[in-house]
Amino acid sequence: MFIYHFHTKRILLSLSALLCFSCNKLVEIPQPKNTVTTVKVFTNDAQAQSVMAGILTQMINGTGTLGTRTFSNGLTTLLGGLSADEFDSQISGPTVTYYQFNSNNLNINVSFMGELWESAYQAVYGANAILEGIEASKSPTLHQKVRTELAAEAKFIRAFSYFYLLNLFGDVPLAMTTDFNKTKNLPRAAVSVVYQQIINDLNDAVNGLPADYSAGGGERIRANKWAAKALLARVYLFTGAYTQALTEANEVIAQTGLYRLEELDKIFLKNSSESIWQLQQNTNAGPGTSTPEGDVHLPNPLHSGTLSFTLSRALLKTFEAGDLRGSLWVDSADYTNMGITTRTIFPFKYKSGKHNRVLGGVSTEYYMVLRLAEQYLIRAEANALNGQTGAALADLNILRNRAGLGELPVSLTKEEVLAAVAKERQTELFTEWGHRWFDLKRTGKAQEVLSALPVKQPWRGNYQLLYPIPKSEILRGAFLVQNPNY
Repeated sequence: MFIYHFHTKRILLSLSALLCFSCNKLVEIPQPKNTVTTVKVFTNDAQAQSVMAGILTQMINGTGTLGTRTFSNGLTTLLGGLSADEFDSQISGPTVTYYQFNSNNLNINVSFMGELWESAYQAVYGANAILEGIEASKSPTLHQKVRTELAAEAKFIRAFSYFYLLNLFGDVPLAMTTDFNKTKNLPRAAVSVVYQQIINDLNDAVNGLPADYSAGGGERIRANKWAAKALLARVYLFTGAYTQALTEANEVIAQTGLYRLEELDKIFLKNSSESIWQLQQNTNAGPGTSTPEGDVHLPNPLHSGTLSFTLSRALLKTFEAGDLRGSLWVDSADYTNMGITTRTIFPFKYKSGKHNRVLGGVSTEYYMVLRLAEQYLIRAEANALNGQTGAALADLNILRNRAGLGELPVSLTKEEVLAAVAKERQTELFTEWGHRWFDLKRTGKAQEVLSALPVKQPWRGNYQLLYPIPKSEILRGAFLVQNPNY
C-alpha cells in the first residue's frame, strides 16, 4: 500500500515555516542521510506548527507547482457526485473516466482511485508522524500546550481521512504508525474497527483542541474542539449511535458566539459564521484565489464555457418552486462549437473559478469542509430516528425558511419526516464532499434510487457502491485483497 512503502520523511523547513514533506514508495532504499529527523523537526513550537501547516497545505493544494487531485481538494465531491445522482457526464462512452463513474461501470483500471487512496493515506501518515514526533521530542522549547493541541489536531486529521477511506473503499488497513516494518503487511480492518478508532481519535481531539480559532490566527482554517465534535456527530449518525449524534450536534449548535446560519450567498466566504472548518488554498499556485471546487466546477467564461459534467436532472427536480438554493447555488452556461450549443448546469456555491481567479491575489473564499447546516440536519435525523418528529421538523424548517420555503406540516409521520430529512440533505449539501453518495449508501437507498436512472442501467450490482482498491496497491500489498467483483 502507498502509505506502507514510504522510505523517507523529508521534512523541509523553509523560511516561511511551511512544511513540505514527500513520501516515496521504494522500500528497499534506506532513509537518506540528509533527512531532517523527526526529533529535529519537533525542537520548538514554530517548527512543530509548520509540520501541521504542511499537512493541511498538501490536503488542499496537492503536491507540485500545479497541485494534484486529492480526496480533500474536490475529488471526493466530483466522483461521489457522478456515482450518485448529482452530476452527469457530458461525454459518454465506456473509456471515458467520468462516464464510468456516472454509469456505475467501474473496473480496477479506472482513473483517480490512486489519487483518492494515496492522498488520504498521505494525510494519515502525516498525522502519525506528528504524534510520533511529539512523543519522541524531549525539547524544552516545544511547550506542553503546543504538544497537546498538535497531537489532538493530528488525531482529528487521521480520523477525518479514515472517514473518507471507509466510505469510499469499505474495509481499509488501519495504520497507527509510520514504521514500515509494522505496516507493510497490514490486512484490511473491518469498518467497525476503523470507526471505533475514528471515535477514539475524535474524543481525544475534543479533549485536546482549543475551543477557539487561535491556532489559525482567528481564521477558521485549523480544526478546533467544535470541528472535532461536528465530525463526531456525523460519525455517530453513520454508525447508528443516534443519541450520541444528537448530543454532539446539540453542543456545536449551542456555540452561538462562534456559529450561526448565514445568508445563502455568504456561507462559502472565508471565515463565514457558518463555517466550522475550512481549508485555505495557496493563491500563489494552481487555481490561485479560487477554491479547488470553484476551479473545477465553474466554466470559463462563466456563462459560455464548457465542462465535462453538468448537474443532473435528478438533482434539479428536487428543488421546490421558490427554493433559493436552486437559484443562488445553481447557474448555467451555453457553450457553442461549430454551430452546436451545449448547455451545462453547474453548482454555483463558490463564485471564484477560472473565469476570475487571480494568481497571488487575496481569496474571498476558502474551501468549506464542515459547516453548521449539516449539524442541524444531523440533529433533525437523530431526533426523527428517536421518535422526536416535532424537534426534527423544527430544525428542517429553519433551513427551509432560510431557503425561502414554507414550513413542513406537523402532521408528518416518522417515515415522512425521515424522507424530508433526506430531501433537505440532498438540496442543502449537494456537491459537497460526497454527502449524497454516502447518504444513499448508509440509508440503504442506493440501489432503489440509482438503478432507476437511465444512465445507470442496467444496474450492475451493489458491489459498485464501494470503489475498487487501486490495482497498484493490490500488487504491492501481500495481504491486501480487492473489493468483491472487481
